[in-house]
Amino acid sequence: QVQLVESGGGLVQPGESLRLSCVASGFSRSYYAIGWFRQAPGKEREAVSCVSDSESSTYYADSVKDRFTISRDNAKNTVYLQMNSLKPEDTAVYYCASRSNYGSTCPRIWRMYTYWGQGTQVTVSS
Repeated sequence: QVQLVESGGGLVQPGESLRLSCVASGFSRSYYAIGWFRQAPGKEREAVSCVSDSESSTYYADSVKDRFTISRDNAKNTVYLQMNSLKPEDTAVYYCASRSNYGSTCPRIWRMYTYWGQGTQVTVSS
């Protein structure tokens, strides 16, 4: 049974940093892409970043490029999202999701993902 668990969210001031973690379990191998998505109240879910199974390919939304970094440690079955220079507009619930056997890239559309975590709240406010 596949399970994804996010952690690391919280309340920070603008300009500060957070690191989100997504721990995956139930996979027989690490052949799965991971995507990070976020959803703010009253807004649609949007893609933030994703990483391929071998970390050979990554994607960042324009709004987070040069501020966020995605990485994975397959030995720990964990994907990280390092978020620096946080802005109030980054406030949202952040979700990680998995998609198996997607090859050397990662999907950027939330409907392409199979399993989802429960989400972790990120609030950026002074």
